Amino acid sequence: MTALMDTNSPNDTAPIHVIGGGLAGSEAAWQLANLGIPVVLHEMRPDKSSPAHQTDGLAELVCSNSFRAADHTGSAVGLLHEEMRRLGSLIMQAADDNKVPAGGALAVDREGFSASVEQALTEHDLITIERGEISDLESLNWGDTIVATGPLTSDALSDSIRSLTGSDQMCFFDAIAPIVYLDSIDFDKAWYQSRYDKGSGKDYINCPLNEEQYNTFIDGLLEGEKITNKDWEADTPYFEGCLPIEVMAERGRQTLTFGPMKPVGLTNPHAPEKRSYAIVQLRQDNKLGTIWNMVGFQTKLTYGEQKRVFRSIPGLEKAEFARLGGMHRNTFIKSPELLDNTLRLKSHPHIRFAGQITGCEGYVESTAIGLLAGRFAGRQRLDLDCSGPPNTTALGALLNHVTGDAESETFQPMNINFGLFPVPDINERPPEMKGKRLKRGDRKRARKAAVCARGLKDLTAWLEATA
Repeated sequence: MTALMDTNSPNDTAPIHVIGGGLAGSEAAWQLANLGIPVVLHEMRPDKSSPAHQTDGLAELVCSNSFRAADHTGSAVGLLHEEMRRLGSLIMQAADDNKVPAGGALAVDREGFSASVEQALTEHDLITIERGEISDLESLNWGDTIVATGPLTSDALSDSIRSLTGSDQMCFFDAIAPIVYLDSIDFDKAWYQSRYDKGSGKDYINCPLNEEQYNTFIDGLLEGEKITNKDWEADTPYFEGCLPIEVMAERGRQTLTFGPMKPVGLTNPHAPEKRSYAIVQLRQDNKLGTIWNMVGFQTKLTYGEQKRVFRSIPGLEKAEFARLGGMHRNTFIKSPELLDNTLRLKSHPHIRFAGQITGCEGYVESTAIGLLAGRFAGRQRLDLDCSGPPNTTALGALLNHVTGDAESETFQPMNINFGLFPVPDINERPPEMKGKRLKRGDRKRARKAAVCARGLKDLTAWLEATA
């Protein structure tokens, strides 16, 4: 194996190289540059694309346009949003600037979002963007490097990482949901409403199914022609948080009525006296409101079968698709085994990994690990305190899971969730909930509120201590 350069001098003025112009790489580059450190950001597109990307834009959102729940007082991912804002996240600023209605969620106009990120990075005096594939880590002599190539890392670079780490990568499938043109939806059957009337009331479009229509739809899912996995992909597991809809249906005919097609919290104005057996929701995908994403409908059906099966849904009989669903392979490393607590590769500590390749899952989580990788690399270069955020914060809980809390042998991609945080003390309840006997649901809300309040308090203390 070729010896790799290890450059960590605090006075070194050489740029830090970031490989990958997705969410994590873009955020890492931004954090480094704002610490006064020159950055070279490498992106292989347009010279070479991936099975899922459609543009050569930086920070392209290839699946959903949602950053999920926005509430930082009772949601783990909402807390992560707020913590990242307080650390000057470029991705969160671009998301806030390009948000579209989505009830209690933060969703964005994906084209405007990508353009905002690329403009900010291009205009920064300390960031140089270089296009072209990096295929071999072992031949590089850059010194400090962050690998943020994401779940769609090219085959050549994947082989190089496998060789460098001495460990096989693990991989899993991810699936993309279809996007429908608004003017092809039949509003004699569909209607606007957010679940439990959250948001503006027009954040989602709903398509109702009765029991017979639902069973016809399930039959179509189960019988429809699927994409055939390649031989070497046959044993690759799906990520449980993003299962193809037909895989969920295979687990039981009623499974979808408790998942993405659940009818609760919604009332059909065309038949208010009847409760729908199941409901399909679509979420706005751009600021103009001209295209809508089928929520939870990631799929491995062939294109022809998607049109046939999804047009059996009332309101979508004449649906025209701006994008059909698809399948691609995601790759990630055994981070708890390979990385230290500042995301450095233990065997080659001048190389850090960031984003979904570390085994976090989701846009926000990927960005958060990119933010931390950039912060750690920059502060190390400047000989500043490199301690990580406490595990009572969302950033710290996610970092700890990726770099050590998870079992290496059973390590799987993970979204941020309250199970990654230490259990709060009862005295950490919000003031309005202290001294009260609470019902089960109220106790759960109180616990989440306590975790969020503690997280922001501890984040503030950490930032002050490391300033």
